[in-house]
Amino acid sequence: MPTDSPSPRPAPKSLADLFFSFTWLALQGFGGVLAVVQRVIVEQKQWLTRDEFVEDWAVAQILPGPNVVNLSMMIGGRAFGLRGAVVALAGMLTCPMLVVLILAALYTGVSDSLLVQGALRGMGAVAAGLITATGLKLIGALNNNVMGKWVCWGFAGLTFAAIALLHMPLAYVLLSIGGMACVWAYRMLGIAAGSQRKGGAA
Repeated sequence: MPTDSPSPRPAPKSLADLFFSFTWLALQGFGGVLAVVQRVIVEQKQWLTRDEFVEDWAVAQILPGPNVVNLSMMIGGRAFGLRGAVVALAGMLTCPMLVVLILAALYTGVSDSLLVQGALRGMGAVAAGLITATGLKLIGALNNNVMGKWVCWGFAGLTFAAIALLHMPLAYVLLSIGGMACVWAYRMLGIAAGSQRKGGAA
């Protein structure tokens, strides 16, 4: 009796699709690209699930360089190898670089304007709101994290205290709190793997 095969996982259809997708994504990222990249990659194109996005974003966050650029290269590399990584990088940087150069040239003539300075401060508040809203949308992914939801909250609280209250350098936070989180996750993955082996043997 024939069975229905699972539908193929959404993925970039071509290098051109990859390039224009990340170009359009980058051009929307005024003030807070995290909100845009989560909506486009997870909700619209469905190239990643919410849990996969959180995991990949965590890796992109700790690597050197802009996190969204790192993420684009990871997605492009998975889809088309080295060519995909290069094309995704080009999509993220080419048009935004031209826009930034044009805006920088225009800004030099109006940088002393109180109206322009006030507008930029307002954009900063909106950017903070976008990042906060996206973080709240991704909280649900912690329910499926191997470390456990409350342990994740504990590490998040420690990270917030270290950066916002104690003003620790980011490198120290990654090495200390990030290192402890990695050790705990490794331990929990080992326990989960052992439980699966026992269940399979039974």
